[in-house]
Amino acid sequence: MTRFFIFVCLLVVFPVVSMKSPIFGPQEVSRVEGDSVSIRCFYPSTSVNRHSRKYWCRQEAKGRCTTLISSGGYVSDDYKGRANLTNFPENGTFVIDVVQLTQNDSGRYKCGLGISSRGLSFDVSLEVSRGPGQINDVQVYTADLGRTVTISCPFKAANLQKKKSVCKMMSQSCVLIADTNNYMNPSYEGRAHISIQGTSQLVFSFVINQIQLSDAGMYVCQAGEDSSADKSNADLQVLKPDPELIYGDLRGSVTIDCDLGPEVKSVPKFLCRLKNEEACDVVINTLKTKSPDFEGRILLTTGNNGRFTVHITGLKKEDAGLYLCGADSDGVPQKGSSTQAWQLFVNEETQIPQSRSVVKGVVGSSVVVSCPYNPKEKDSLKYWCRWEETQNGRCRQLVESNGLVDEQYEGRLMLYEEPGNGVYTVILNQLTTQDAGFYWCLTNGDISWRSVVELKIVEGEPSLKVSKNVTAWLGEPFKLPCHFPCKFYSSEKYWCKWSNTGCRTLPSQDQGASQAFVNCSQQSQITSLNLNPVTKEDEGWYWCGVKDGLQYGETAAVYVAVETRVKGTQDARQASAAGEEVAIEPRARDVENKVLLGPSLSAEERAVKKVGDPAGGRGVLADSSSSAAQGGSSKVLVSVLVPVALVLALGVVVIGVLRARHRKNVDRISIRSYRTDISMSDFENSRDFGAHDNTAASPDTQETSLGGKDESAPTIEDTTETKEPKKAKRSSKEEADAAFTAFLLQANNMAAGAQDGPREA
Repeated sequence: MTRFFIFVCLLVVFPVVSMKSPIFGPQEVSRVEGDSVSIRCFYPSTSVNRHSRKYWCRQEAKGRCTTLISSGGYVSDDYKGRANLTNFPENGTFVIDVVQLTQNDSGRYKCGLGISSRGLSFDVSLEVSRGPGQINDVQVYTADLGRTVTISCPFKAANLQKKKSVCKMMSQSCVLIADTNNYMNPSYEGRAHISIQGTSQLVFSFVINQIQLSDAGMYVCQAGEDSSADKSNADLQVLKPDPELIYGDLRGSVTIDCDLGPEVKSVPKFLCRLKNEEACDVVINTLKTKSPDFEGRILLTTGNNGRFTVHITGLKKEDAGLYLCGADSDGVPQKGSSTQAWQLFVNEETQIPQSRSVVKGVVGSSVVVSCPYNPKEKDSLKYWCRWEETQNGRCRQLVESNGLVDEQYEGRLMLYEEPGNGVYTVILNQLTTQDAGFYWCLTNGDISWRSVVELKIVEGEPSLKVSKNVTAWLGEPFKLPCHFPCKFYSSEKYWCKWSNTGCRTLPSQDQGASQAFVNCSQQSQITSLNLNPVTKEDEGWYWCGVKDGLQYGETAAVYVAVETRVKGTQDARQASAAGEEVAIEPRARDVENKVLLGPSLSAEERAVKKVGDPAGGRGVLADSSSSAAQGGSSKVLVSVLVPVALVLALGVVVIGVLRARHRKNVDRISIRSYRTDISMSDFENSRDFGAHDNTAASPDTQETSLGGKDESAPTIEDTTETKEPKKAKRSSKEEADAAFTAFLLQANNMAAGAQDGPREA
């Protein structure tokens, strides 16, 4: 199997790095004579380390390490004029540059801090090979792993038409690799060939592509087959690649920038990790593949001309190792894939503070996330984004410290600069099941401080109890309570109004124990928000929450809508209910009862429109349209109702006097079947009825017959009176009806006059 052969070779070249020391550098470096080398060593960027002595020493027998150059200015005789050591304290690195390398420079070295024999250090192996060129009868070739080499094989004209071949020295024999009869060794199949440039050229070429470490060795070129054959020797040296070094802090982040060239700009990209001799496991590629070990903490972004970048955050100790970034049509590393090697070191002596990698919340509640950043960059712009499962991974920005908030998170997301000193706080409330996932803490400064947190939604009930959406009336006082359970008894409670730029704390009032919690009603509390009076600017999102100093805790959110209360709404409903037509019988007893029971009349009866017609029988209520138009004014109501009440009271008095007087003066006399009412005053004063004393009258005619006489006996009349017949005298009931009818007509006229205006009333 040749698919993983290159990865096996790389594992041989780059064994597992020891993570015991925080100093990190290249394990193996390969160069040829005459070249230069630049070795970078990393160290934790603490104040002590930045000012400590840096050195480069060569390991000798018995564990001794001889200093060749140091940051204190010392340079050994062998390195004078060709070596230099430069410290970069801001990056936590120092670099050793050596030029004009010779094979004598091959050996084992250490780069470290402090004293050479006892300080922190990292082992480096330097191998300097013989450079290309002619050495005796051998032509030396050098090539980088994975690249292409062309070996030139000269011959004489006599062998121009004869077979050409190339073999490789292995032990005591030369194994055939390729010839002009179309033979190709299986180990070189598809990646090597013999090339002859024209028939007049006295040289042929042996080309090897995708060079492997096993390709190194002595090759023999041959033209012809007998003793007259032309032979030449070529020594191929495969240079081991220097992987790019990445130094990351535990819980921090790193960035891998791969530049594979424009020839693979349209080819799928990948990043894999060498784990063993069997495979290079894909971590992420542009074909939607992601390793579960890196879920939620890796992103891949593509650029121009074959460049792409991989971001890894939330570094773990097990992330350290050798990585390959490359391009292949299948998105996985294969034989012949264009690759670059990266060696990742994870420093366990990190300065990044430990924070929760997982936070849990219940539906409707909230979570608080602490995000670390470099304390030296307190003025940097802070971000919080959500990692999304897209093709290459994506982190959707939700909130910034400058006030920008994703519109879908308005009212439920806030970024606080507190508590400061390298930590800012993010609060997300009104949680739903869709909020579960991974979130990144970022700044526009030091990218190595990026961190990731996973949000999980679990079963449970929110701790804080508050209404979800409420309405406050414009211009009126408003109180909104928030119930806190006993576990927050000693914490500070607060109300604030949410906005993009912050949550402004508002005055609140403690109202004692809450009855919303069964288990701890004595230590639970109610804290109310008071708005007095409510203005239109008060509309918006409000939070109630707890905190201890600058450490924020759980929160709850409620939206307060401000509306204008419509005055007279209740009166309008009553007027509408009173708009029905009600009939009134014009009987004296019914009306008398209504007058006497006036204070207990219903709203419908007080909205009378028309008074019953005394001649027509059934009447209807007065039109409430004009009354409704003026009914909103208390002055108009008083101007109408007071005169009517006075007239009704006067009518009651008149009727009472008439009835009392009538009962006193009237006697009922019944003469057989004839019945009439005769006032005793008729006998006392006959002149009231036009009669005169007549002395010539017969006695019989002066007496009233009580019996035996004809009922039709004539009465004596005054001959001097008008000849018109006398009208029948009305009964007391008829008189009462007539009096009441006159009273109603007068009351109706007065009420109509009052409606025309208070002055007329």
